[in-house]
Amino acid sequence: MENFNFDIISLIIGLVIGAFLYMIKGFFSVRKYKKELAEYKGHLATQMKITQEGTKNITEETEKLKKENENLRITVKTLGQKPGRNELRLLNVYDSALRKMMLKAPGFAQGWELSMQEAEREYEENEVGLKTVVKRVFGPSITHKKDDGEATITD
Repeated sequence: MENFNFDIISLIIGLVIGAFLYMIKGFFSVRKYKKELAEYKGHLATQMKITQEGTKNITEETEKLKKENENLRITVKTLGQKPGRNELRLLNVYDSALRKMMLKAPGFAQGWELSMQEAEREYEENEVGLKTVVKRVFGPSITHKKDDGEATITD
């Protein structure tokens, strides 16, 4: 019987030592996994911080660009409403239309060039001669020929 008790005690001691060794192995495994988990949490926190800063920068830049866009839109609208802008726009449209017409209608170009030269000559004469003084005093309508054939002041 003594042998039986010794076998049971040996068995219990073996089980206790095995359980103790299993607990030690489990402790080191848990410690290893906790360390790895802490490392992953650190990486995740760093990644989230980087993403947050990037998103914040993009949002700030987007707001800044929206404000700048609105300011530019208002500036363009304001500049478009200044005196003479509509006339300048109309002049550019006419110029474009005339250039297209010269390409499409071959006979038109010669007549147009002659008319342009004549108009430039008249404009230069108006800038230098007596017509300029009369035009300033009486207005532009007195220096032109009237439809009924009556001539007005000319150089």
